Amino acid sequence: MNWEPWTGCYKISDGCTNCYFYGPHAKRFGQNTIQKTDQFNWPVRKNAKGEYNIKGNKILPTCFATDFFLPEADEWREEAWSFIRERQDIEFLILTKRIDRFPVSLPADWGDGYGNVNLGCTVETQELADYRLPLFLSYPIKRRFIACAPLLEAIDLAPYLHGAEHVTVGGETGRDARECNYDWVLAIREQCVKANVTFWFKNTGSLFRRGGAVERVNPFKQSGLAKELGIDLLHGKRLF
Repeated sequence: MNWEPWTGCYKISDGCTNCYFYGPHAKRFGQNTIQKTDQFNWPVRKNAKGEYNIKGNKILPTCFATDFFLPEADEWREEAWSFIRERQDIEFLILTKRIDRFPVSLPADWGDGYGNVNLGCTVETQELADYRLPLFLSYPIKRRFIACAPLLEAIDLAPYLHGAEHVTVGGETGRDARECNYDWVLAIREQCVKANVTFWFKNTGSLFRRGGAVERVNPFKQSGLAKELGIDLLHGKRLF
């Protein structure tokens, strides 16, 4: 279950090229007009008994089919923040490629952050890691994670892991997917071991290189294969 208060998106960096939502072979290709959805106030909707339709004590992935910090959503975001503030019993998991828009997108009472917001910054290459992560670490955020997805090359996260709780890694999915090299994945895992940060290999991607060979992996088996490799370091951490 995800919360998508708005829909539509467009390319911001190379990792968006083959997006599984809006890429050239995806069902939403060309849907780059940002619009509110009928889910907009979903977290605070109540039933006839006055109870929230979405029960508490859960993780709610937010804007995973768009971007929470899109400029086109600026006029709606303040109200979306009010829903998040009201539902302190839910952990809102927000992932963005537009972390540079974070300072202009905050509610007035943000302070050092909302305790029920776990904010993730996506990086796909070293260049993007070196641009986005220093910004990410400079902002007042109580809970942070890094997502290397799709992982397009070897990335050194070591300079940035001191401020993160967790790292997720995943390959690119789709008929035009670029390779995900297992050596890159293992290197990031080792960086997480040294920094005492949890690590999750989410999926292999469609083209997975390991042991000198490249394997084409069915989209429905990519997460299973990643799990079978047994390299996750979760220490009981809940996954969305």
